[in-house]
Amino acid sequence: MQPELGLHVPENERLTRKELTSSELETARFKLKLRTPEVLPRCLNDDRRKERNKESTVASLQAVKRESGKSYNQLAKETGLTNVYVAQLLRRQAQLKPDTAPRLREALPDLTEYLMREMMRPPLRSYDPSLIQDPTVYRLNEAVMHFGESIKEIINEEFGDGIMSAIDFYCSVDKIQGVDGKDRVVVTFDGKYLPHSEQKSEHMVSRPRPQGKQ
Repeated sequence: MQPELGLHVPENERLTRKELTSSELETARFKLKLRTPEVLPRCLNDDRRKERNKESTVASLQAVKRESGKSYNQLAKETGLTNVYVAQLLRRQAQLKPDTAPRLREALPDLTEYLMREMMRPPLRSYDPSLIQDPTVYRLNEAVMHFGESIKEIINEEFGDGIMSAIDFYCSVDKIQGVDGKDRVVVTFDGKYLPHSEQKSEHMVSRPRPQGKQ
């Protein structure tokens, strides 16, 4: 069996393909799996380390919130942020800005110096693909997909050929009562309009230009 992924295989473990029984093949595969992490590209290991660090930090942040007994709405009021943005901060999906840090620390005094430093670093914005299996998230996705074409058409009519930014963007979740007196959920997306650019060559400053031409 030839070494794979740069692994050193001891002489006594080197078997030709003919010699491998199904049991030996499974054993060889298992041993290879055990050794593979040592030779994974460093960038993959770094990404996994960042993910693990994020999970650990989020668990600590959520514990601080639980211990405080405060809701996201209460924290939003005390910090001057939207309730969704506070939730994003405590899930490391947004960066805590220096001007806001003292207000958040006052609202959640149990936040350690380490957690505050972590929250002020640019986050690894990511999500677990299995999140879509949660009924609340699935219904939100379904609603956007179901109404998406109509929303796009109205954006085009009212603004032109462009999109709603998810960077210059505000989001909130509110609770109201309908005309029937029953509770209703209001999700607000407030994003800057961004027009698509016409790609004129003269405006593309990154392209090489003939010498002497500006």
